[in-house]
Amino acid sequence: MIRRQRPQSSCTQSGFTLLELLIAISIFAIVAVMAMGGYNQLLMQRERASQAMERARVVQRAMTRMVQDFEQLEPRPVRNATATTVDPAVNTNTSSHIVELTHAGWTNPAGVSRSTLQRVGYRLTDGKVYRDYWVVLDHGLNASPVEAVLMDKVQTFTLRFMDWNRQWQTTWPANSTGGPVARRLPLAVEITVKLEDWGEIKRVVEVPG
Repeated sequence: MIRRQRPQSSCTQSGFTLLELLIAISIFAIVAVMAMGGYNQLLMQRERASQAMERARVVQRAMTRMVQDFEQLEPRPVRNATATTVDPAVNTNTSSHIVELTHAGWTNPAGVSRSTLQRVGYRLTDGKVYRDYWVVLDHGLNASPVEAVLMDKVQTFTLRFMDWNRQWQTTWPANSTGGPVARRLPLAVEITVKLEDWGEIKRVVEVPG
């Protein structure tokens, strides 16, 4: 009996060697690390951009709030805590605040029985600008203000006041003309805030006569 021999295939089958697998895995790992690094960098940039936008909103709201208060100044003195004398409508002679002032335009959406005038004090404490306000104009010894942080990372917070002789003063009331001392308002107020991250911001607010 004659046995037929199967023809040998000219193509030999072969798989990946261990070295080739290790090289492929190494390349894949390198590419994955590079992709993850780029993704993390993108996330960090997005986070920094979000923080910068939020910081801009905080600073803008704070400056707008201060400008509105000085734009709406009212010549309304208040009785001090002991009710023996009055504090001027705008007063820098205070131990607790950089300035205390009376302004109009205090909104009353709930219809509470109170004045639309508001007594406000600004102070700088631990690098933060606080805006304090009292619920009544003529407050007593036991009346504590409601406080709110306007912005942080503040290095300096200063004010200047233009008197009726058009001279800038660092304190108020100034020794100049312009009506009774307690009711005297400046012609303009210069607000200067120096921030750790933004540098110096300055606003000049004209006070309506």
